[in-house]
Amino acid sequence: MLDPSSSEEESDELLEEERRDVLVAAGGGSPRSLPPPPRDPRGREAGAARAASPSPSPSVLSEGREEQERLQREEREKRLRLQLYVFIARCIAHPFNAKQPTDMARRQQKLNKQQLQILKERFQAFLNGETQIMADEAFCNAVRSYYEVFLKSDRVARMVHSGGCSANDFREVFKKNIEKRVRSLPEIDGLSKETVLSSWLAKYDAIYRGEEDFCKQPNRMALSAVSELILSKEQLYEMFQQILGIKKLEHQLIYNACQLDNGDEQAAQIRRELDGRLQLAEQMARERKFPKFVTREMENMYIEELRSSVNLLMANLESLPVSKGGPEFKLQKLKRSQNSAFLDIGDENEVQLSKSDVVLSFTLEIVIMEVQGLKSVAPNRIVYCTMEVEGGEKLQTDQAEASRPQWGTQGDFTTTHPRPVVKVKLFTESTGVLALEDKELGRVVLYPTSNSPKSPDLHKMIVPKNSQDSDLKIKLAVRMDKPPHMKHCGYLYALGQKVWKRWKKRYFVLVQVSQYTFAMCSYREKKSEPQELMQLEGYTVDYTAPHTGLQGGRMFFNAVKEGDTVIFASDDEQDRILWVQAMYRATGQSYKPVPASQAQKMNPKGGNVDTDTFPLYTDRGQKHGMDEFISANPCKFDHASLFRLLQRQTLDHRLNDSYSCLGWFSPGQVFVLDEYCARYGVRGCHRHLCYLNELIEHSENGSVIDPTLLHYSFAFCASHVHGNRPDGIGTVSVDEKERFEEIKDRLSSLLENQISHFRYCFPFGRPEGALKATLSLLERVLMKDIATPIPAEEVKKVVRICLEKAALINYTRLTEYAKIEETMNQATPARKLEEVLHLAELCIEVLQQNEEHHSEAFAWWPELLAEHAEKFLSLYSVDMDSALEAQPQDSWDSFPLFQLLNNALRNDTFLCNGKFHKHLQEIFVPMVIRYIDLMESSIAQSIHRGLEQESWQPVKSITNSLPNVALPKVPSLPLNLPQVPSFTTPTWMTSLYDSTNGSATSEDLFWKLDALQMFVFDLHWPEPEFAHHLEQRLKLMATDMIEACVKRTRIAFELKLQKTNKSTDLRIPSSLCTMFNVLVDAKKQTAKLCILDGGQEFASQWQQYHSKIDDLIEETVKEIISLLVSKVVSVLEGVLSKLSRYDEGTFFSSLVSFTVKAAAKYVDVPKPGMDLADTYIMFVRQNQDILREKVNEEMYIEKLFDQWYSSSMKVICMWLADRLDLQLHIYQLKTLIKIVKKTYRDFRLQGVLEGTLNSKTYDTVHSRLTVEEATVSVTDAGGLQGITMKDSDEEEG
Repeated sequence: MLDPSSSEEESDELLEEERRDVLVAAGGGSPRSLPPPPRDPRGREAGAARAASPSPSPSVLSEGREEQERLQREEREKRLRLQLYVFIARCIAHPFNAKQPTDMARRQQKLNKQQLQILKERFQAFLNGETQIMADEAFCNAVRSYYEVFLKSDRVARMVHSGGCSANDFREVFKKNIEKRVRSLPEIDGLSKETVLSSWLAKYDAIYRGEEDFCKQPNRMALSAVSELILSKEQLYEMFQQILGIKKLEHQLIYNACQLDNGDEQAAQIRRELDGRLQLAEQMARERKFPKFVTREMENMYIEELRSSVNLLMANLESLPVSKGGPEFKLQKLKRSQNSAFLDIGDENEVQLSKSDVVLSFTLEIVIMEVQGLKSVAPNRIVYCTMEVEGGEKLQTDQAEASRPQWGTQGDFTTTHPRPVVKVKLFTESTGVLALEDKELGRVVLYPTSNSPKSPDLHKMIVPKNSQDSDLKIKLAVRMDKPPHMKHCGYLYALGQKVWKRWKKRYFVLVQVSQYTFAMCSYREKKSEPQELMQLEGYTVDYTAPHTGLQGGRMFFNAVKEGDTVIFASDDEQDRILWVQAMYRATGQSYKPVPASQAQKMNPKGGNVDTDTFPLYTDRGQKHGMDEFISANPCKFDHASLFRLLQRQTLDHRLNDSYSCLGWFSPGQVFVLDEYCARYGVRGCHRHLCYLNELIEHSENGSVIDPTLLHYSFAFCASHVHGNRPDGIGTVSVDEKERFEEIKDRLSSLLENQISHFRYCFPFGRPEGALKATLSLLERVLMKDIATPIPAEEVKKVVRICLEKAALINYTRLTEYAKIEETMNQATPARKLEEVLHLAELCIEVLQQNEEHHSEAFAWWPELLAEHAEKFLSLYSVDMDSALEAQPQDSWDSFPLFQLLNNALRNDTFLCNGKFHKHLQEIFVPMVIRYIDLMESSIAQSIHRGLEQESWQPVKSITNSLPNVALPKVPSLPLNLPQVPSFTTPTWMTSLYDSTNGSATSEDLFWKLDALQMFVFDLHWPEPEFAHHLEQRLKLMATDMIEACVKRTRIAFELKLQKTNKSTDLRIPSSLCTMFNVLVDAKKQTAKLCILDGGQEFASQWQQYHSKIDDLIEETVKEIISLLVSKVVSVLEGVLSKLSRYDEGTFFSSLVSFTVKAAAKYVDVPKPGMDLADTYIMFVRQNQDILREKVNEEMYIEKLFDQWYSSSMKVICMWLADRLDLQLHIYQLKTLIKIVKKTYRDFRLQGVLEGTLNSKTYDTVHSRLTVEEATVSVTDAGGLQGITMKDSDEEEG
């Protein structure tokens, strides 16, 4: 609702501007570009050629120089990246300090702009009913709210653009939204709310995925897809090639030239590096060239730290197995003194090896293929072979015919002899009866070594004397493995001062006992222990010129140590190179030996060059210029600067991959960086300071960075700078301290800026917990040192200032979105009010979102968030006051604004009756009072004039049924209150109710009173005293108005009743029924409009006042019932007066009797008195029906009928009592019998109770008429014509 979507172009521009406005304010960091990709060297040459060409003008010359400088700069960057990659490749190839962490949180795939747009389209399609997903209305409403408020928000678009948003974030926001909705739903039997939540989430996932899951992109890079997993070495190589812009060919050249697949070479390289670091430390100690530290005492401590770090690395290297992946080497573990560094190379510190320390274990495979030249045995004879390693067991092949002596049998042996003796014999089965052993046909004795050929070969067998098989040969293969701790072997001539004191050829084996212990051993045949051995620690190996005085051997090299020199010689150059390379790795020397001929050929200017085992790789490395990077001494590089570059490039790469990393490195990247820092001595504080600098810069440029990550690095640096030794390093350099203070200031500014922009930096509470972590980090940054906690009030003060800024920022953004400034300057008052009302809705929504998504983060200081809301609302109050001041006098259109704001504020613990809330009340108190005053005057006038002109026609009731109908407009009344028109029922209300109630005036009155009270109730006035005053005033007003209406209705009823006639033609007018209903309705409305809820003391006083209006209505109802009964009884009296003419003894009675008798002889004379009775009975019945139909209160109808019946019986009884001494005329009797019986039955049908029906009056009348009937039946039995008081009669009508 707050954040509508826009076009892609506008959105991109908006996001860039917003990003700069929101985030660059903290530090003003400029975006960095990644280093340019490496260029082809040919481009440099071409550029140089172009620069060298003559230029026709100075401008062209300048451009040429700039181009040349640019190419030179790119070349330098490329060379630096290549050198850095060499170091990284060695870390990956042979790690000995770090491991890839397995406990890091898995990062989620990030969403991009295209995916967000697709997601919007899918949810829009669901809301438009274009999907097959079935959902109820509640779920659709939840999705609609999610779509409008979240998906269309520009804050979400900005978060997606910055790469800090994942699919999981979208799902969590939806889940949090529906949890609140589902909790508010009523309980349903058999359906738990957890089930509803699960169902809604499943439907959300279905909408999210659509027809295909775009989160699973098949075209993603393979490396990016698995970067969160544990990576292999090949994958790590590939990753850092991408990070540093290294070409595949360059990697291959480096890989081969550095022998990255050769563990021995890599271990030797590490030993040389550690030795070099120790030498540099000693040189630094001698020359007193130290970095500038905080105190001078730290200089000596620094040297000790360097030594300790190198010793720790040596121990780590020593703890590694000799060869990874090979057989377990169970030699005695040699213990080194903690201070036995390479600088201490005297004999007294050496650990002497015994011969048993270098016993090796070999596996031999002997495969016998076939025998050739076997002639001395018949073709059908059986032959077989045996094989053995001297000193071990003997194995036998399968049997074969002499015509085809082929086997292919393999025998596996284990021996500890570096020079074993293998014997293979050929036998044939003896056929003689007395033969004890099979006959030997031939044998062969072999002396294999680890360097012997592994392929099958023919060997001439030794045959017995006089054998015909003079040319007997056997084809076999002997494969002798090379144990992982056996680094090289072969025959050499040797001469030394302490060992090998005689120049002769011996079989030598270079044995690695541990990572730092190597021995040169000479072995004899069939011996497990060496004849002599020399421990190589402290020796330096190098090529030498031939020694003319020594016979044997052509290619010479030596191993030199203080007090000892050992000369070696091999028979060919290649063998010498292999031996020198192996011993070079073993000695750990920094000098790399190069043959004199090669040195002159490869490096005529002198210096050290790298010589690979294979000349092909050496030539290729030299050809492509890699030898410079490979042979570079790592100890001479500034690894702090190199690591800064490496970490920056790695972080840039990480933030641009497919995961929402929030600045966290992947496990593989952490592993390589850890290994680099440990191996090349990068200080932990420097590492984290660089990391903080990069993270802050990225955060300032709009990237989403996890504040927890910043917290970890900052805490490390703070602990280090304040001397707590988080990594065991106690020295603190001046540079580290200065950089830390600079970082601290930048970080403080960044955090304060993020808190001030918390709605935009952490939209909808995402990333989860980030705002809370930011506040925690701010508290840590504000601490003066690591041990002294900062007072809570200081943190609170900083956060308060940030939230005050946030209020201004949020309101400014809101008004820009609503474009309120343009409207407020030029719009009409009505338009201004409309805009302010819309702005109020937006403000309330902002505050609700703050409470929902950010209140948990500010749980430490909830009052600060309340102050932020007050500040935010105070800014809104300026626009609100301006709009309200522009409204015309006595305009009531602003009440919805009060209701909207008050309903939002009164339920908030902190904002209810706060500063803005009280200001709102102060504005609307006069308006409410003025409105009620005008309404009271208007209602009073409507009663007075309405009842004067009232037609008393019944109308449809709308009271109590339309609580949401708007109040009638009260016009501006400067002088006289105008006449309010009478209430007329709108046409749309005609179908609401079938029954009719009161008059137009009364219904208008009750509706206005009810609507006015509902209006005031809906205001929910927050101040209790004024709210009670309003309620009391409205109740009193209602009481007075209803009292006036009742009194006027009573007068009108009496006047109307007087105008009706007294004959049986009387039919009660509907106007009288309407007046009756007005009183009935007044009785009902009194209970609703006039009862006040208050305290006990006030309630008792109010009850007294309220009982007066109840008593008035009751008395008035009784009076109109009495008046109405009197009227209908007067009709009965008229009937009885007509019957009085037939009284006995009157002249009229005699005349009528004579006339009837005379006329009856000639014609059928009508029966007098029956018409009169029927007319009266019809009068009673019709008026009963009228009352029953048009009066809506059953209780009052029953009271009316009771009085009517009782009064009628009383009148008849009195009439009969007046004629107690007279006999009733037969016509009088017949009429009365019919009237009494029909009246009794009709009123019984109307619900009059038996006690009232069978009263003494009725019994008296019944007895008198029964006696009269009996008398008549004796004198004139046929005169009654079947009319009788008995219940069994069946009369018509």
